[in-house]
Parts: sequence; structure tokens; C-alpha cells
Amino acid sequence: MKRVSKPVFFVVLLLILAFTGIVFFGIHTQYGDFTYPVIRGVGDIRWGIDIRGGVDVSFTSPEDYDATDTELDAAKSIVETRLVANNITDYELYVDYGNDKIIVRFPWQAEDEDFDPEEAVKELGETALLTFREGQDGAWEEGGTYEDLPLIISGSDVESATPQYALKNGSTNEYEYMVALKLKDSGKQKFAEATEKLAKNKGYISTYMDGEVISVATVNEKIENGEAVISGSFTAEEVQDLANKINGGALPFKLETASFSTISPTLGTGARDAMALAGLIAFALIAVFMISFYRLPGVVAVIGLIGQVAGTFCAISGFFPFASSLTLTIPGIAGIILAVGMGVDANVIVGERIKEEINAGKTVQSAISVGYKRAFTAVFDGNITMVIVAIILMGAFGTPDSLASIILRPVFFMFGASTEGTIYSFGYTLMVGVILNFLFGIFAARLMTSSLSNFKVFRNPALYGAKKDQTTMAQQKTTKEGGAV
Repeated sequence: MKRVSKPVFFVVLLLILAFTGIVFFGIHTQYGDFTYPVIRGVGDIRWGIDIRGGVDVSFTSPEDYDATDTELDAAKSIVETRLVANNITDYELYVDYGNDKIIVRFPWQAEDEDFDPEEAVKELGETALLTFREGQDGAWEEGGTYEDLPLIISGSDVESATPQYALKNGSTNEYEYMVALKLKDSGKQKFAEATEKLAKNKGYISTYMDGEVISVATVNEKIENGEAVISGSFTAEEVQDLANKINGGALPFKLETASFSTISPTLGTGARDAMALAGLIAFALIAVFMISFYRLPGVVAVIGLIGQVAGTFCAISGFFPFASSLTLTIPGIAGIILAVGMGVDANVIVGERIKEEINAGKTVQSAISVGYKRAFTAVFDGNITMVIVAIILMGAFGTPDSLASIILRPVFFMFGASTEGTIYSFGYTLMVGVILNFLFGIFAARLMTSSLSNFKVFRNPALYGAKKDQTTMAQQKTTKEGGAV
């Protein structure tokens, strides 16, 4: 490894401290009496049912409709997809086949301005029937309906829907929002034939969602690539909502809300706060232990652990725009604490290796370089094992659409879908924490330690926990090889 310059320690330290501050406090803007998050912090985390409580809702089929077990299973699958689209991972979902009911329990957070539980319930039960039809809205005979217009394709022919935006023609700051559709093979040919026919007379295609027209487009040319766009007077929120509904699919029957109520938390915010306090006390004791036994590497280790914890909360709160927020449960907090323990273990291994090299007669800088190299294999083996365990937990207890569930589907397909979001939260925070241990506990810590070793005052072997008799020898060797700085 090349020699690391002196300022690197201070650069890395400032980056970690600044990152930690932003992650914990977030960045918010104030409009009148309302506060909106620009970057979400710890205060914006959505807590699980076991901490905050949530919503208990029962859906049923219409009175005059006798749903089959297959239709109920299909409805359950679509409701589950819509829960995931709302970033709700800690939920309970059951089917009462005898009474044609679907029972859902999911968490909510009163402080979250973007999450309305009643609106979420409404979205879960919407039929979301999407159809593309020839002609303009209202172009049917008196007494008719939109269903009299020739059907081109329906929602089942759509593979995916993605919200997009572009500058309006002639504008430099006004945007037009739309939903880009990618069609399945079942819809490509039908859509190509219809657009070819309509393009000859510049005909129209009307798009309907649950019987309501949402856009009317003029067809100018044949569309063969299986891609279409729904445009109209949409806002950014409306196109995101529309895309979610289309991706969620159409229910086999309209769900009616049989009951709706809030539920009390099983553990409550008191348990959360007690666990957080226990974590802070444990962290303080760990810091004292690491600094007492490993001196300077212990200080660097504590800085790295702070970055690791901040990075974990960053992955939970929806810090980055491209990353969805996660519902954090009590087991999820336990996963954070366990990952910190793994981070401590990695730093203990590194600290011991550095001491061993100094006690064997190497200079401080050589001991740091060799110590990290020798420690890496042991740290990697222990952490990769924990990552595998975390992925298995996420695959077994996560939502069917999660990456871990998709990867492990060949293994767990016989068990059906699980709704243990609390265990998924544990696996997620554990996996993220262990991965961040490599970034902060190995990479960043090595940069900081190597940087400090370039200062003469920090090349004293005693600062690395070396034995007294080896300290003098190492100091003499350092002076001969490195000279004064």
C-alpha cells in the first residue's frame, strides 16, 4: 500500500463526522407551519408495528360476489405488491377463505407527513383496471359507456410502468410528467396493429383507469417496439401513484373495507428508547475498552464504528433518493447492535495483529501495513458468513419482491410467502452493518491509522499497545529507517 499523506486522517474524520450529523439530523425545509424533509434523518424513520402501532383493516368482496379461493389468493398477492410499493415491509397479511376476507395489519408513523394510513388503505383496495381503447372519451352512442370503445390492450399486457419527466416544449423550467410503459409480448402485436390503423387518420387512443379517462393521445405513427407513454396534466406525485397502481396489477374484484381501526404497539416507544439507551451505553463501554487496550488504533476504531452506525441509519431512513425507506422494528435495532459487535471484533483482530508485528520487531508503519493484511482474511471470513446468514433471513422472512427472496426462491418456494417483517428488518440491518464494517472498519480505519503514523508523535509503539521492552527497540529501528520528521 502506498504511503498515505498526513492530511488524509483529518479529511476522513471530517467526512465521517459531517456524514453522521446529516444522517442523524437530516435536512429539512420549512413552508409555513409544515416541515418537509430534503434529506431524511433518524427522526423520519418509519417504526414498525411493535414500536409505533399501526392500522388493522379487513377487506371483503362485494355482497353480490362470491370470490373463489384462487381469486382471494390473487387479491392477496396484489395487496402484498402494493404494500411493498408503499415501502411497507413490516406487515401481516392473512386470508379468511370462509368469509371472503383479506386481513391486513401494517405500521404507520404519525410524524411522517408523506404517509396517510387511510389513503394507503384506499390504495390497497382500488381495482386499478387499466385499459387502452380506440377513440376519444365520450365517442360512443347515447346510453353507452367507455367499454363500447374497441379495446386495444389491458393492464395485464403491461410489463412495467415507470414515472418520467421532461421539459415542456419551449420551456426552461416547466416539466411535463408522464408514465412510460413497457408492454409484454402479449400486448406488443395488438398495440402495433391498432396504432398502424389509427395513424392513417390521426386517430386517438384513450387510456382508462377504473373507468375514468386519464389521458387521450393522438396517434401519428405505428408503434412497434412495445413502448408507450401515458401523458396528461399530471403532477410528480400523480405519475408515481399511477405507476404504482399499474405495477400493482388489477384486482380480480373490487375490495370493500369491512373494518378499519388503529392498533396499539406490542412493545411501544418505551421499549425502543430503552433499547436505544442500552445501545448508547454499550457503545460508550466499547469505546472505553478499545481505547484502553489498543490506544491509537482503538480511537480510530471508535471513529469507524460511528461511521458504521451512521451508514446503517442512512440505509434505513431513505437518505438517498434512489433508496426506499425501511420499516425499523425492535429486532432491526438488535441487528444494528449485533453488527456493531462484529465491527468491534474486526477492530480487535486488527489491533492484535498490529501489536504482534510491533512486538516481533517491526517498525510502526510496517506493523500497520502487515497487521491489516494479516487481519483481513479473518475479518472477511467472519463477516461474509454473517452476510450469508442475513441474506437467508431476508429471503425466508422478506416480501416476495425483495432481491433476497427472488434469489432464494428455489430454496423456499415450498413454504409460501412470509409476513414476518420484524425478522426481515433484523436481517437487513445486520447485513448493511456488516458490509459497512468493511468500508469503515477496514478501509477508512486503515487510511486514518496509516496517515497518523506519518506524524513522529504517533510513531511511538506504546500508542499501539506494544510491550515496553519492544517499544524501545521499535523506536530505535524507526529512527534508523525513517529518520526524524
